[in-house]
Amino acid sequence: MTTEHFTNELPAAPTLEPRQRFKLDLSGRYRLDRFFKAATWTATMIALAVLVWLFCDILINGIPTLSWRLIASLPASDADRTGLLAALVGTAWIMVLVTLFSFPIGVGSGIFLEEFAEDNWFTGFIEINIGNLAGVPSIIYGMLGLGAFVQLFSFVTGGRSVLSGAMTLALLVLPIIIVATREALRSVPDSIRSAGYALGANRWQVIWSHTLPTAFPGILTGVILALSRAIGETAPLIVVGAVTYVSFLPLNPRDAFTVLPIQIYNWVSLPQKEFHSLAASGIIVLLASLLTMNSIAIFLRNRFQKAR
Repeated sequence: MTTEHFTNELPAAPTLEPRQRFKLDLSGRYRLDRFFKAATWTATMIALAVLVWLFCDILINGIPTLSWRLIASLPASDADRTGLLAALVGTAWIMVLVTLFSFPIGVGSGIFLEEFAEDNWFTGFIEINIGNLAGVPSIIYGMLGLGAFVQLFSFVTGGRSVLSGAMTLALLVLPIIIVATREALRSVPDSIRSAGYALGANRWQVIWSHTLPTAFPGILTGVILALSRAIGETAPLIVVGAVTYVSFLPLNPRDAFTVLPIQIYNWVSLPQKEFHSLAASGIIVLLASLLTMNSIAIFLRNRFQKAR
């Protein structure tokens, strides 16, 4: 039997138009994608539901006791007379000093490592340590601040003071700002740098006039995330010496201090239910402070984006 005779005896395969073959190929191709999309949507909705539930619970318990007297009064042993003023002023001191310390050092370090540092073993060693420091527990930074700022440099910081707490939190957020700065600088196209060099500018002029303005919105995003973490930290500040009861306002960086998270923790740990409601009010004030700070940073970021 010849090959041609054998081939002629086989049933002919059905011919499909290209459009029909395309539909057959797509019938089960995206089944896994649809499952993954449904799973991610489910996880997102669960997280949002928990967040909304917590937020509503805080509002229900905190709004009845939230008043101007609570914000403008100093702490007291009586729930009817206690307030958040000392903690609010201490939080403002801490965040201003953390920004002053961490922003120029973090951004400057990121610029140096990304734009000026040579690719050698020492630079690689620094990059590995910065990445590791970003994941170190905050209590370790508190122990470092206790040994360095509270004890070793007490003649400068005043011991257990606002300055010691701010410098400890600055160390905590520095790796985040450095990494965010480097990523923002990497996102700048090389054509912008080449255009600056083509016009006769040196490296620093190109960075200052072209690269940094383009990357600055991304840098501010990293700063926002870093400061948002710093405003809610308690463990390093407790180790450094923040106290739960401060009956006066810290007027200079060498004074004793407390902050809103520590004040809230103190009220939650008390057995009286009145203090639990006050803690919910304190959480509302802390969230309002965080949103105000982030709104200012987002406004500046959007303004730089429009100016660019």
